[in-house]
Amino acid sequence: MATRRTRTRPTLDTELEDLPPEMRWREWMRRVEAVVFAAARPVGRDALAAVVGRGCNLDLLLDDIRGELRTRPYEIVSVAGGYQFRTRPGLAAAVRAAGVVDDPRPDLSRVELEALLVIAYYQPITRAELGVILGREIPHETLAELRDQALVAPGPRSPQPGAPHTFVTTPAFLEHWGLNSLADLPELERLRDDGLLSKAAILARPPDDGPA
Repeated sequence: MATRRTRTRPTLDTELEDLPPEMRWREWMRRVEAVVFAAARPVGRDALAAVVGRGCNLDLLLDDIRGELRTRPYEIVSVAGGYQFRTRPGLAAAVRAAGVVDDPRPDLSRVELEALLVIAYYQPITRAELGVILGREIPHETLAELRDQALVAPGPRSPQPGAPHTFVTTPAFLEHWGLNSLADLPELERLRDDGLLSKAAILARPPDDGPA
C-alpha cells in the first residue's frame, strides 16, 4: 500500500534581518504584491502576513503599494475580506470591449437579480419571505440557479414552524460585485435609518391590493 506524501510549504525568511530597514520594507512590498498578483481569488491577511516579518504593519505596507500603483491601470482593492488586483473602474469597459477576457459577471435573469438583491439586504431569509417582499412566489429553480453560481448558500434554519431553510449570500457574491463586506452594500445605513430594512415590519404589512 502506497504511503500518501504530504506537501510541505518551503521555508521562507520573513524577518530579513540581514537587510537594511529600507530594503527589507521594499522586499516585503514585492512579496505582498506578488502574492496578490498570483492569486486567483482575494487573498486574506493571514496569507499576506505569512510572507512578511512579525513587526510588519500590513496596512502601511499596502498603502505604500497602492501609492506606487496610483498611475497604473490596475489597483489592489479590498474584496470579500481579502485583497485582489482589479482594473480601475474607468477602464473596465475598454477591457470588455477588447474581448481579451471573459466577463466575470454572472449571467442572471431579472427575476434572479431581484431575488439576489432581496437576499443580500434581508438575509437570512426564507423562500416564502422572499415571495412576500417581492409580491410573487419565487420558483425553486431561481434559488437553485443562484446556488449553482455560488452566489447564495443555505443559512440557519428559520425559527418559524417547520424550521424552513433560509438563504444567505456568499463570499463569491461579494467578490462578483467588488464588495469587501455586506456593510458596503449601497445605501445600507440610510435604508436602516429609514426603517426600510426591518424584515419583520415589511412582512407584517397588509398586502397591496392595487388601485380601487
